[in-house]
Amino acid sequence: MDRLDRMRLFVRVVERGSFTAAAADLGIPRSTATEGMKALEAALGARLLDRTTRHVAATLDGQDYYRRCLAILADLEEAEGALRNAEPHGLLRVDAHGLITRTFLLPHLPDFLDRYPRIDLHFGQSDRLVDLVREGVDVVIRAGQLADSGLISRRLGVISEITVASPAYIEKHGMPATPDDLAGHEMIGFVSSRTGEVLPLEFMQQGHLRELRLPARITVDNSDTMADLARRGWGLVQAPRYRFAQDLAEGRLVEVLGAFPPSPTPLSALYPQNRQLAHRVRVFLDWITGLFQTAAL
Repeated sequence: MDRLDRMRLFVRVVERGSFTAAAADLGIPRSTATEGMKALEAALGARLLDRTTRHVAATLDGQDYYRRCLAILADLEEAEGALRNAEPHGLLRVDAHGLITRTFLLPHLPDFLDRYPRIDLHFGQSDRLVDLVREGVDVVIRAGQLADSGLISRRLGVISEITVASPAYIEKHGMPATPDDLAGHEMIGFVSSRTGEVLPLEFMQQGHLRELRLPARITVDNSDTMADLARRGWGLVQAPRYRFAQDLAEGRLVEVLGAFPPSPTPLSALYPQNRQLAHRVRVFLDWITGLFQTAAL
């Protein structure tokens, strides 16, 4: 393991907070990672890491060295790529909601992988805002208004939302003509992972956004479960139109109050701002930007 390899290892250990995770990311045994860090500290004559049984963190000297390593490694990758027109390569870790991944990314994935044969992909699927650096994720795709997270955000598009219910539910409760007709109706409550509260239904009415909270006998914190409950007739739900496209086409669900749609939802890609982007991350961001510009959101 040469000096640059040790620098790459050190950066990964700091970002992952774990020798085991860093070694797995780099495809080396944990023992090699441990010995590599011992050799680096010995060569520098400084302790770079504080180690506990559960976590590894940079010392003050380590934090300064980490920032310098980021700059050196980023400059090196950029210089090598410019000189030899290097192909983007390596493992790219992406985190996105499972439905977004299955609906938009997977159908077009052969195009991306054929274009960049030296990139390998790992998809994580969650709704939470992951700690990109700590968890080793390169890009996160998220829908909704984003809190200030210290990450760089790239807008990918705007998702149209829809209100739906099952035919059986409408037969029982009637089809409302306006939001004022929702007295006596029920919704399936979706609990926000950020606030822990049930989200209201939204309706654009006369140019203004109107929020309504209907009775909800059932609340959930999973969008797939919410969709299944809607198909079973337990109440009104709101979600991206693409989620229910097949249900609407096959008659399992019907659109409700189509003239009063919920507000659209922004879709964004997020990535760290503390370092220069690797070539593989840049080409992936450019690819998904183009993909969502032509997608039926």
